[in-house]
Parts: sequence; C-alpha cells; structure tokens
Amino acid sequence: MATSHVFLGRDERVPGLKLLASGKVRDIYELDAQRLLFVTTDRVSAFDVVMREGIPYKGQVLTAISVWWFERTRDVIQNHLESARVEDIPGLSAEWRDKLAGRVMIVKRAQPTSVEWVVRGYLAGSGWKEYQKAGTVCGIALPKGLQQSSKLPKAILTPTTKEETHDLPLTPAEARERVGPALFDPAEKAALALFARGTQELEKLGILLCDTKFEFGLREGKLMLIDEVLTPDSSRFWNRADWKLGISPPSYDKQILRDWLEAQPWDKNPPPPKLDPKVMARVGERYLEICEKITGGMPTGVAV
Repeated sequence: MATSHVFLGRDERVPGLKLLASGKVRDIYELDAQRLLFVTTDRVSAFDVVMREGIPYKGQVLTAISVWWFERTRDVIQNHLESARVEDIPGLSAEWRDKLAGRVMIVKRAQPTSVEWVVRGYLAGSGWKEYQKAGTVCGIALPKGLQQSSKLPKAILTPTTKEETHDLPLTPAEARERVGPALFDPAEKAALALFARGTQELEKLGILLCDTKFEFGLREGKLMLIDEVLTPDSSRFWNRADWKLGISPPSYDKQILRDWLEAQPWDKNPPPPKLDPKVMARVGERYLEICEKITGGMPTGVAV
C-alpha cells in the first residue's frame, strides 16, 4: 500500500472559511446561510480519547461510504447531502482541492436532534452486558436464553443521549419524552427502515449489520438524515463467515487499535500513548477493505 498523508485538521484549517465545530473526526465549516462543509479527517478516538496520530485514508473511507448510502436511501428519508465534490467549494486553491479530495460533503443546514438513534439487530457490546444482568437492552425485555451475538427476534431501537464524551443509554420511552412524540415517531420509523435497508444490502455482500447509529436533524420542520450513515465508525459490521453464537466476531472497525491499547500501560486518560505505525496501517487496511466491499471500489484520493 502506498503511503498516505494523514490529515488531522488540527493545524490545517481550510482557508477562507469559518470553522464552526471540530469533533472527534469531523471539522464543520460555514459555507453560507443554508449550507455547511463537512471535512472528515483521519483522526481516531478510542475509549473517548482522541489519538495524536491518525489512520491512513480513514477520512476518505468514511466519506465514500456515507455518500454511497446517502444516495441509496433517499427513498427511505431525505438527507442533507448536496455534493461531495471539492470543485463545488468556492474559492478553494488547487493545493487544498488535492488535500481535501474525497474528504468533503457539502450539506444542507439542519438542527440535530438531542438523541442518537441506535438500532440493534444482534446482541453484542453494551447490549449483551445489560442482557446478562437484567434480560433487557435499554429497558426492552428480550426472550430468555439468548447468547452473545444472537440475532434478535426483530431489530430494536436503543437510543442514547448525545454527550461530548460518553453517550448515556435511554429507553425508547425516555427518548420519546426527551424529543416529543411528533419527532420521535417518524425518527423511530426511519431508523428501523434504514436499518432494514442496510441489513438487506449488506447481506448480499456477506456482511452482517450487528448495530448502527443514525443521526437526524430538522430543516424547515422536516426530518432528515444527517452526519454519517452505516460507516465502520457508526456501525458494527461482521463478516458472515466469522459469525457464530457465544463469541464476539471481529468487526470491520478500529477494534485492532482498541486491542493494542488494552495491552499498553495506559489508564485510558489523556494523553494517549504514542501509537505503533504498523498497527495504524493495519487499521487503515481494514477500513479500506470494508469500503471496497460496500462501494465496490476505493475512495477518491486513495492510491494503493
């Protein structure tokens, strides 16, 4: 694999644009009164700590996969994507067009909801931990006798709060009270429909969609899908051939990094340890693998 410039964005601000927010992965700029520019960096976090190094190609992968799904789910719900072309960003120099190739989304402004819309199709992660203790996931009673990685009788919405660090679980009733039934009901319907679409499409590729997180926003009173969709950062993907009951199959995400960090003498508080470049390269390859599986090709700006 060819070497890649790792774009972290911390000291590389897009000239001529106002930076509105800088999250764990994305930087958000103002284009005009109606539109924003999302720049997806190669930053990576683990255990709620942003690492000092980045994963090669991660920003391009997340952008390419999100754009692929945004274009293929417009019949389920409208979304905020207008363009993913650097050429459509006004006043951008040739240097910055090259730097941002494959990393940008021009999107319609929307007011995000105060809930993360998590949908689960299998019993894993924090859901499996809760089920072992109480037989529930986010307060939803499940049948007895399920095992780790069991497929649920039907997909369930298990919402959370939106926090700067660690999101907190909500029951569906609590989420409904938090945002109001006029927003909750269509958002729940859309989240479950999007999960069903994702499950259907990914199963054709031999991939199981264990769980995922959607974000919705309001624009002129209408609900729309925003942020990212069905990426390895927002979803737990399993290779169908690796799945079996009673284990947690390897997922197409940054689990390689988490496992490496668990073996380090680190208390999971900032500052993080210096990362092994070989580990980061392996994570990058894993991201590229799932991108090629889903979209059928390599993202813009990636040379391998």
